[in-house]
Amino acid sequence: MDPRGVLILVAVLVAEIGSVANGNLVFPVERRKRSLSAVRAHDVRRRGRILSAVDLNLGGNGLPTETGLYFTKLGLGSPPRDYYVQVDTGSDILWVNCVECSRCPRKSDLGIDLTLYDPKGSETSDVVSCDQDFCSATFDGPIPGCKSEIPCPYSITYGDGSATTGYYVQDYLTYNRINGNLRTSPQNSSIIFGCGAVQSGTLGSSSEEALDGIIGFGQANSSVLSQLAASGKVKKIFSHCLDNVRGGGIFAIGEVVEPKVSTTPLVPRMAHYNVVLKSIEVDTDILQLPSDIFDSVNGKGTVIDSGTTLAYLPAIVYDELIQKVLARQPGLKLYLVEQQFRCFLYTGNVDRGFPVVKLHFKDSLSLTVYPHDYLFQFKDGIWCIGWQRSVAQTKNGKDMTLLGGTI
Repeated sequence: MDPRGVLILVAVLVAEIGSVANGNLVFPVERRKRSLSAVRAHDVRRRGRILSAVDLNLGGNGLPTETGLYFTKLGLGSPPRDYYVQVDTGSDILWVNCVECSRCPRKSDLGIDLTLYDPKGSETSDVVSCDQDFCSATFDGPIPGCKSEIPCPYSITYGDGSATTGYYVQDYLTYNRINGNLRTSPQNSSIIFGCGAVQSGTLGSSSEEALDGIIGFGQANSSVLSQLAASGKVKKIFSHCLDNVRGGGIFAIGEVVEPKVSTTPLVPRMAHYNVVLKSIEVDTDILQLPSDIFDSVNGKGTVIDSGTTLAYLPAIVYDELIQKVLARQPGLKLYLVEQQFRCFLYTGNVDRGFPVVKLHFKDSLSLTVYPHDYLFQFKDGIWCIGWQRSVAQTKNGKDMTLLGGTI
């Protein structure tokens, strides 16, 4: 099967990655928890970004939980310097803030040091000119008025009004490669990425979620995944295991030993990783839903996106699911936290008191979601529901199904 048409969902311990990965590149990821209001703002912005990329409309209000974004540390340049970037399967390029940027964030509340990339400070950095093949491919043709001394530009405007603008450079990316027996060794590869010169909106201010940039694991030829695959370094496959309880996890790029994983095909000709969700099961009972509720033709299927925090379901799915989940505890009294989150008092073990939820995808792939995954502890004895009612719709009015990092 063409690896470009398969999404691999992996549930493995980090310690086992050596037996699962063969010649993989490994990016350890970290996560920092933030306040509810900060997470809510992040998810609202995030949905705006992904929806603008697929030309969908955004409506309503976001209802995120107390989880955080995932980021990893990369080495760029020669000698390599460290950069912290958000891991995002919903976008296509790697970009970092550059020295020309006067409004780029200088500090972050994530406990990391931010670094501006300096092309002149790297012995192996080259500016990508607008007449190079990469630039023509990115813009689907020659750029009018291009001259060899003009850099290849990039510009991304997100749904929340934030924007990043700059130019492409080529330099070495340093990463860890698994050689076997759980041992890794540093290697590098020349890649093309964005050098951010102008940032606006939330990208241009220091905040508790400020990072050096974003690494996109999307399907376009401009993504790091596609570039590494094109150079013969790895196969065009990635897997990830994210810990939404303790934080952190791992992204692995490259070959995965088939018996260790299950797969489901991607919906073709989609900008993001869209899959076919067939049904939802709660305590061995399949939810009774309209047959076209997860329609992959008109509704574009279910989007899998690590850059989004939560799981968003169409209203009819959400209502039925919550009713089933709470059926085991009929005496619970629900109340709102910050007028957004449905919460309740509970002092027992949530994994014993609430049902397991299974998501069934095309080709018999099932993903088990445990109570500690879809419930989060707001305070001692206070738990809130992580499933959210979808606030995004396609142009034909269908509610969007979006599964984020908590799933």
